[in-house]
Amino acid sequence: MSKGNGIYPEDLKYTKEHEWLAVNGGVGTVGITHYAQSELGDIVYVELPAAGSPVVAGEEFGTVESVKAVSEIFAPVSGEVLEVNTALATSPETINKDPYGDGWLLKLKLADSKELDALMTAAEYRKYIEEEAN
Repeated sequence: MSKGNGIYPEDLKYTKEHEWLAVNGGVGTVGITHYAQSELGDIVYVELPAAGSPVVAGEEFGTVESVKAVSEIFAPVSGEVLEVNTALATSPETINKDPYGDGWLLKLKLADSKELDALMTAAEYRKYIEEEAN
């Protein structure tokens, strides 16, 4: 699998559990990385919390089910869910096709911007993936 820059956008933050976070002001958009969706295979179901739900950094907030397995999704930061990608209920495969675009999972209001410091940059995440693969 290619691990080029295009697969891990530089403007995102990453977790060791393979989630990404895009921050715009005090709002974060969360998804799973290209690596995660490729390891999972064809995604057939997504379970996400309702808008208004609290999420805590490092804790599970939902699941992604593929033809291979069910995997937990962990919050990269703490906050309150503002919006859930409802299109995934009928088209969960969108995560496979466009993990950084239309395949986003949820948007949340950040509780503490200092939590961003614990996340990896694209370069750190690429290195982590390469080490994990070996």
